[in-house]
Amino acid sequence: MLLIGELAELAGTSPRTLRYYEEHGLVRASRDANGYRQYEDGELRVVHEIRTLLASGFGLDDIRPFVACLRAGNSAGHVCPDSVAVLRRKIAEVDDYLGQLTDVRERLHDQLSQALEHRETRCRMTP
Repeated sequence: MLLIGELAELAGTSPRTLRYYEEHGLVRASRDANGYRQYEDGELRVVHEIRTLLASGFGLDDIRPFVACLRAGNSAGHVCPDSVAVLRRKIAEVDDYLGQLTDVRERLHDQLSQALEHRETRCRMTP
């Protein structure tokens, strides 16, 4: 069993963050006789999974299937069908975003080309 400070240090996060994850039902803690939070050793793995997914742009609701998959005893959080569905949806979101960025990039290139082509004749700077 780990106390909140111990888990936070091992996970590279803060006790406040662990309480936040707990409030959202992602991390589980029990209370000892003094009321201190105690975490099973397996919660470290869960916290690492949460932090990795958050760093990849997943929201807390997206992370729930991955945590459930780990809690079910699977070797990784991404091997369960619900996790795979989230991954597919996230990839589609990223693909859509990349398409939007490509469109913006093309418009900027067009504007730059036009600006360079017409810069001498159309640009009048007033002090």
